[in-house]
Amino acid sequence: MKYVKWIFVVLLISSLTSFVEKDKTTGGLNVGDVAPNFNFALPATSHEPSEQSLSLIRGRYVLLSFWACYDAHSRVQNAELNHALQQLTPQENIEMVSVAFDRYASVFEETIRADRISAAACFVDTRGNDSGIYRKYRLSRGFTNYLLNGQGVIVAKDLSPADLDKYLN
Repeated sequence: MKYVKWIFVVLLISSLTSFVEKDKTTGGLNVGDVAPNFNFALPATSHEPSEQSLSLIRGRYVLLSFWACYDAHSRVQNAELNHALQQLTPQENIEMVSVAFDRYASVFEETIRADRISAAACFVDTRGNDSGIYRKYRLSRGFTNYLLNGQGVIVAKDLSPADLDKYLN
């Protein structure tokens, strides 16, 4: 009977440690990686060409924000970053590319309207997690954002508006 207590303690400890995966890499790309190129369609109201490539924005900082309407955390983070960039002076050397992975463009359009996001920075990929962009950026473990330098190298990941302000100043 006295061994039952010790067996229970050993089982409890081993079950708790089995949930911890050692040396597990985090999802997505990491700081120092070169961001994979992709093409994105801009809204019809934009004065830019209707389709653009991430590689054409080189020479400036680019804030990539990946999100979906159904993912509350990524949606809020995207809106906060978008609003923070709208507060910057036009001389700032940064551009935002916001990519939503939603199956229905109508849901996406209503969300950017409701969240008061600048539509000029937004793009929807209606293929969702079947998208090539989704796979290139390894977003299966969750949505994130990246700050790219002028050469397309990731210099920061998972930024908040306060983090973004620190990087730009």
